[in-house]
Amino acid sequence: MANEQNQPEPTDGNMSRFTRPEQTFPTLTEAEMARMRHFGEPRSYADGEFLFETGKPGPGMFVVLKGHVAITQRDGLGHVTPVIDQGPGQFLAELGQLSGRPALVDGRAEGDVETLLLPPDRLRALLVAEADLGERIMRALILRRVNLLQDGIGGPVLIGPSHSAGVVRLQGFLTRNGQPHHLLDPDRDHDAAEVIARYSPKPEDWPLVVAAGGAVLRNPSETELARAIGMIGGPGGDRIYDVAVVGCGPAGLATAVYAASEGLSVAVLDSRAFGGQAGASARIENYLGFPTGISGQALTARAFTQAQKFGADIMIPVTVKSLDCSRADGAFKVALDGSDALRSRAVVVASGVRYRRPEIKSLDKFEGRGVWYWASPVEAKLCAGEEVALVGAGNSAGQAAVFLSGHARKVLMIIRGGGLGASMSRYLIERIEATPNIELLFNTEVTALEGDEASLLRRIRWRSRLASEEDSADIRNLFLFVGADPATGWLDGCGVTLDRSGFVVTGAQSELNQGRPVAPLETSVPGVFAVGDVRAGSVKRVGGAIGEGAQVVASLHGYLGDAAKPAL
Repeated sequence: MANEQNQPEPTDGNMSRFTRPEQTFPTLTEAEMARMRHFGEPRSYADGEFLFETGKPGPGMFVVLKGHVAITQRDGLGHVTPVIDQGPGQFLAELGQLSGRPALVDGRAEGDVETLLLPPDRLRALLVAEADLGERIMRALILRRVNLLQDGIGGPVLIGPSHSAGVVRLQGFLTRNGQPHHLLDPDRDHDAAEVIARYSPKPEDWPLVVAAGGAVLRNPSETELARAIGMIGGPGGDRIYDVAVVGCGPAGLATAVYAASEGLSVAVLDSRAFGGQAGASARIENYLGFPTGISGQALTARAFTQAQKFGADIMIPVTVKSLDCSRADGAFKVALDGSDALRSRAVVVASGVRYRRPEIKSLDKFEGRGVWYWASPVEAKLCAGEEVALVGAGNSAGQAAVFLSGHARKVLMIIRGGGLGASMSRYLIERIEATPNIELLFNTEVTALEGDEASLLRRIRWRSRLASEEDSADIRNLFLFVGADPATGWLDGCGVTLDRSGFVVTGAQSELNQGRPVAPLETSVPGVFAVGDVRAGSVKRVGGAIGEGAQVVASLHGYLGDAAKPAL
């Protein structure tokens, strides 16, 4: 019998290319497989038969009992590349199988194969019920997704110049959502040139996107791309959730994790990506428990996976249009883009804030073409060796400036006020002052943007508020971190009280007069709660948002329990 200290190696000789291979592809003991039989069902496959196929919904996790399964990558261009061979005692799955998402690779039987299949709901039940075994499996699922991302295995193929606005936009979207993909430059790749010759794209068609099934999209929107690769799940038909969480930032994710782990059915909706603004932070160093810091992407990706482990349905990208609080059938109605709608017994507003756009002429013309509202590795690549400008004085601006300084030749930090102390943490101020290629311009504001015929940013102009002279520089990338406005337009007409600035009022300030105590995070509409940056009076910190997301779950239980009681 194999044991955890002396496991047989995975049946692939090229393990060195994988991150932590012994944890990525562990072999289960006989005792562990016996414990898993309670959660699965036997399935047999003949030689050459697919267990799962790229682009088709994955049936769950397979445990190989007999035989071998070849795992290969197959992209929309017809390329098939071996990944690894899996044998008895090994399991076949990655993070997508927690929620039945489309498979990113093919699994084909080599000879007769006997397996144990754990559908997504039973896989999640195993992870919760079997703590030690569940930890090993979960770690393997996460590491397998990491390897897919690092190696560009699975997912769509993007074809286009790496600097084009469409490529940067879609790469950012896929990266923020943890979706594997790879980019082919038509100037250097033969396969890309063949696709271009076939489809003859115009400049506005960049990038072409080839899905796993071979379908080709021309510069699709994020929603079109998400539908093509199976990211978007439906709202569940006639299902009524216990809780609908609008917003997948730290507050929304915390609500989802705690609510789902306590047995509530949870749907989470977001129009772009998990993590919100925090997910775009290059490094967060003042969050409890991470003394060396952690990127916003890494922090929120863990929460995203954790929420799925407990069964939360996360729907991205989905735009929420409005909230109907009439509760005609005892449930709130959340109207989505198109004609879809989702119903839930309670709603948590965690929609956060939207980046504020300063009043600069022709700003919208250059958005996504040199003007950015976040600084991720995708944008950092565009800045390598160049001078860039950054506007802002808060923590997000400071984190971005330090991050970009490691890629750009120089970071010109433009600050409207006379200092940083009022809006930035001291540790960031000290780091900025110690970074030689960050130059601070106080009491200054950007006055104009100039571009080329393709509407790409090429030059910016600025002026000191203490003088009349105007300066300029050839700068192709401008990062804006000038505050944000609450994302509450979708609440118009539903009765939820907002303050003068549009933030959601909660607790005693909501002036709720229903003859019962008001929960601190409840709005003026019973059953609608607000957490995180969108809430009036919140501290606008990641730690505060996560704390509120955890805190609101007790109020949800109280409200749902009261609503379920029969009227006297």
